[in-house]
Amino acid sequence: MDPTILAAAAINGLLLGGMYTLVASGLTLIYGVLHIINFAHGSMLMLAMFGVFYLLTKFGVDPYLAMVVMVPAMYLLGYALYKGVIGRLSNGKDENILLITLGLSILIENIALMLFKGDSRTITVSYSDRMIELGPTLVPLPKLISFAVALGLCAALGLFMQRTELGRAIRAVAKERVGARLVGIDVDRIFAISYGIGLATLGAAACLLMPIFYVSPTIGHVFVLVAFTVVVLGGMGSFLGAVVGGMIVGLTESFGGLYLGESLGQIGISLIFILILLLRPSGLFGARQ
Repeated sequence: MDPTILAAAAINGLLLGGMYTLVASGLTLIYGVLHIINFAHGSMLMLAMFGVFYLLTKFGVDPYLAMVVMVPAMYLLGYALYKGVIGRLSNGKDENILLITLGLSILIENIALMLFKGDSRTITVSYSDRMIELGPTLVPLPKLISFAVALGLCAALGLFMQRTELGRAIRAVAKERVGARLVGIDVDRIFAISYGIGLATLGAAACLLMPIFYVSPTIGHVFVLVAFTVVVLGGMGSFLGAVVGGMIVGLTESFGGLYLGESLGQIGISLIFILILLLRPSGLFGARQ
């Protein structure tokens, strides 16, 4: 195959991987602290994307500027959900949290179907059709912006976790809940904050996705399955693993689509997921049990 086509597919895969990384980073944080899989992750992303859609169509707010609204709004939603619903009903049991987040996902998706119907919605901004020459290919400007901002936000999240007092408290709770409680850390508050930050990343992801993607009540399914694959591939709870895993999954999807066709392009992602579970269940950067 023409090297130019292969290079273009690689660039497209890396750009796609940047978005997957941001969506998966929130899932990684929630798992790393709460040690549960957040089944409501996809439905929360869908809500955030509808929020970005209506901020533009009703109030004329640019999708990227909408981040100023959506990130704190999703953080507050996540904090309130954990404090008012998840933490209160789970009674400290991880299996209860799994069931609660699954129930939230079903409830939110069906309410969205009732309110928004099953139609897909897209947005158009003044720079939607602008192209940037990147090596052998032309890349849509919104996709390039989304990639750069997504990686920047992932790096900022990693620095926050490493350099701030709150970040160290979150890591302490993730490592040893009982020990963290003994040294005076409010573990329940850290749980709520971590869940809030996990949803805040979805608020940012929604702002970056809307200029290049569509939204519908079932859009969460498209991303949450890929996000789970990224998290398992990189290692549950590993931010570096989320970045590397996102890039691998993006490249796999891009080259899969090139060789197998767009409708079959994601078969490679499923194969990677199965192979990782069989050969290295802890993931590339996960701690071995």
